[in-house]
Amino acid sequence: MTTDPGRRIPAFARTTARLVRRVVVFARRRAVAFNELWKHSLQFRVTVSTLALSSAVVFVLGMVLQNQITERLLDTKREAAIAQTRAAAETAAGELVGLGAETDEALTNRLANALKKIAITPTSQEAAGSAAGTFIPVLASGGHDQSGDKPSSAGPFQDVPPRLRQFVEANEMSFLEHTVPDDGGGRTTYLIVGTPLNTVASPLQLYLLFPLTTEQNTVATVQNTLLVGGLVLLLLLAGITNLVTRQVVRPVRQAAAAAEQFAGGDLDQRLAVLGEDDLSKLAVSYNGMAASIQRQIRQLEEFGGLQRRFTSDVSHELRTPLTTVRMAADVLHASREQFPAGLARSTELLVDELDRFESLLGDLLEISRLDAGVEELAAEFIDVRPIATRAVEQVRVIAGNAGSSVELVLPDEEVIAEVDARRVERILRNLLGNAVDHSEGKPVVLTVGANETAVAVTVRDHGVGLRPGEADLVFNRFWRADPSRNRRTGGTGLGLAISQEDARLHGGELDAWGEPGYGACFRLVLPRRQEVSAGDPPLVLPPPDRAQTEVPLGLIEITPAPEAIFAEREEIGQ
Repeated sequence: MTTDPGRRIPAFARTTARLVRRVVVFARRRAVAFNELWKHSLQFRVTVSTLALSSAVVFVLGMVLQNQITERLLDTKREAAIAQTRAAAETAAGELVGLGAETDEALTNRLANALKKIAITPTSQEAAGSAAGTFIPVLASGGHDQSGDKPSSAGPFQDVPPRLRQFVEANEMSFLEHTVPDDGGGRTTYLIVGTPLNTVASPLQLYLLFPLTTEQNTVATVQNTLLVGGLVLLLLLAGITNLVTRQVVRPVRQAAAAAEQFAGGDLDQRLAVLGEDDLSKLAVSYNGMAASIQRQIRQLEEFGGLQRRFTSDVSHELRTPLTTVRMAADVLHASREQFPAGLARSTELLVDELDRFESLLGDLLEISRLDAGVEELAAEFIDVRPIATRAVEQVRVIAGNAGSSVELVLPDEEVIAEVDARRVERILRNLLGNAVDHSEGKPVVLTVGANETAVAVTVRDHGVGLRPGEADLVFNRFWRADPSRNRRTGGTGLGLAISQEDARLHGGELDAWGEPGYGACFRLVLPRRQEVSAGDPPLVLPPPDRAQTEVPLGLIEITPAPEAIFAEREEIGQ
């Protein structure tokens, strides 16, 4: 059975591509992890920066030291080699006195004998132990003879490079570093020094080949020593930097942890003061600041407690006289037809203001209970749609008096959620009353939406809207966007604050959006189950119709029966 090579190549390409992708993904993950660590760890940044700069310094210093040591070794070698070459040249000149018209064979023999003499002279033996070290001598006759043959020589003349011969044959003493192959298949670098023998009748040149093996080994040892020493130095610097940085970062981290615990409510959290350095001064300053903030928070808590207790006590105490005044006002109101016109009108105003006063007391009592944390949630699984319908019915009369209509947008399926119906209805009633009060006679839309984890209700008006920054202020107690504007509904100023507390009691949230000229939109988000987070709300802010300056005609005004709403919608659709 044979395998098609054309199929193996794509398989190999796919395997290579997968391997490259894995490497790229791994590199990206490592890069992301490094980036996160770099951004979040001061100790890591200082250690890496110090290590990088130290590596550059160690590298430059190592290169300078290596170059200096190498140059010094070579300079010493050259000086000793030149001195040794001059001494060997004197010995060779003494041996080759009278050299003249010998045959090539006789010339070669005399050169060989001169080389032996150079190798065994005391001067050469002393030089062998000097800084120049051992050498290989070469003697050669200068130029080519008349027959065009190569010059006669003794020793490894082939290892002498031609460019060095040119200088020596021109009666100049020269030296050159040259690498030649050896018998073992390797390569040996020589310092070759050549000098002419001018004291003999026939032109001759003497070359001494000094191997640089010892110097190369010395340089390699220096390189390895510098490399190992540099790595050890970098590791020591990294450890020292990490230790020193840790001494600085640890108090900062302790201060950050103490600040987080302090912000989380542990007002007794303090930093330990050790010594009198800058970090100790920071700890003293932090402890002083924390103590000051703690005193102010305690004072505010005491003041808030007194304020809540005062509000609760006053509200309870006013209940009894209010009940008495209410009974008297009801008696007067029932007999108003027997009074003169002015007195009858005063009786009606008295009853209206008592209604507002009673509503204000109820809201004060409710907000006091919410502040005290004694309110309990009576939650049950019910359909949210009837709650929205009842809330709209309760503000229908107020909307009609204000010249506004209310549209109710409900999903077709049931919206079952674990909620307190009374509190949700009060939230929607407050939102609708606020929307009608600011709608400037334009329609108000209440929309119910739901997903798997949350229920959302939005109340949208197209009135004056909210200025920048007011969306966060509308839930403050007794806050009004425009105090000079006349109110239609006569609210207490606590409705939105109570609504927000009711939403938080459900584990949900109540937020607002608004822009001048585009109206406002309030959104209530509640979890469908109390033990499950609401997650992403099904309705968004700003609302989808944010860009509409005009409200489309044909909005449906609420009627008492929900069935009539859907019937009327079907007629409009037809």
